Formats: sequence, structure tokens, C-alpha cells
Amino acid sequence: MRPYIICHMVESVDGRIDCDMVDKISGDEYYTALNSLECTSQVEGKYSYQLHHCGFEEFKPKNYAPIGKEVFFKAAEAKGYEISVDTKGTLLWDKTENNGRLCIVSEDASTEYLDYLRNLGISYIASGKGSIDLKRTVEILYNKFGVKRLGVLGGGKINGGFLSAGIVDELSLLIAPGIDGRCGQPALFDGIENKEGFIPLKLKFKEVSTFPNGVIWLRYLINH
Repeated sequence: MRPYIICHMVESVDGRIDCDMVDKISGDEYYTALNSLECTSQVEGKYSYQLHHCGFEEFKPKNYAPIGKEVFFKAAEAKGYEISVDTKGTLLWDKTENNGRLCIVSEDASTEYLDYLRNLGISYIASGKGSIDLKRTVEILYNKFGVKRLGVLGGGKINGGFLSAGIVDELSLLIAPGIDGRCGQPALFDGIENKEGFIPLKLKFKEVSTFPNGVIWLRYLINH
């Protein structure tokens, strides 16, 4: 068993997801739509957390020893969790921001980092060697943390990781009326290996609606 997983994003007409750019061509529609999806637990990638919450300084263990096994820790019961994906366990956290926070790391992260999270009252899941085992992680989220609906909110590589793992059920996509056009900007889904039979991944149309400022909200079901 795992949560029902919705990837929810906003992009320009040419498929770019840079936050500063889409902020200039859209309003609060992203959050209005997100609230209606009722995903009380939401996951974002490491870069998003560095940019908006943690900064770019990194945790450095004094004596590195890998976790080496699957473990989890629930700091407190919560109606929903703010979840970071941080493979090596390097994000630094503010002591005052940890209610309902949950960090996902791989088993290659250091045991010192888990001690650091526990001391801050931050929940964690460690699963997978070399990379995070997302399939197993979402099972733990469902069975041990009670997460029934999960929003995946980017960036592109996190979206691509969940999609490639075959665990995204729905795409909720807002297209804002603007064009980015710059080279090298992040795309909605990124970093997926071209697995035979995977790309392109066909979607099943669910519904479409519009906002007064020209933002289009598309919803698709994903059949893996």
C-alpha cells in the first residue's frame, strides 16, 4: 500500500518551471489548485529546500559512518508532513521550523545526520543504497506515517524520479501565459533515463479549467 500521488506544478507555455519566472506570469492559482487537491503531505527536492528554507551550507559529519540499513523515526504525529528528499543527508535546518517536517535520505547518509535530525525533532526515513528507494519510501509513508495523499512539487529531477519509479498517479499542471525561452532552464520532468517502452509516457485526460488571468489547469491520470 502507498499514498495516492499527485505531481502538481506550474510552468510557462514552453515547459520551464523556474520559480522566479513563473511568479511573474501567474498569481496565486498554483496554491488555490494545490489546496483543492487535499494533499496534506507534500514533497520537494533538495534544491527547493536550499533555496527557500535551508540555505546552501551543508551538514558535515565529524566521523562519517553510513546508516547502512533501512530505518525511520517519527518525531510526532502530524496531519501532514513537509517532506524533503536529500539523498546524502546534508540539509541544515532551523530549530524553530520542524513541526511536521520529514526528511528522506538514502542509507548512505551518515548516522550523525540522523542524530542531528532526531535532536531537532525532525522525522526521517532512510531507504535505499546508492540512491533513495522511492517505492519503499512511499510504502513507509503510508503504513507508518499515515500519509494517504502525497503532493510531489518538484523540481524536475524529483518529479522525474517519482515518475520513473512508476508511483505517480496523477499530473496536475498549470500553464501560465508566458514564454521563458532561456537555454538550460529546468523542465517539468528531468533526468529520466530513456527506458525502453517508457518514453513517451501516455497520459489519460481527466479535466481542464481556466483562471481569469489566462492560467490553464490541466489534470491527467498516469497509467504506467
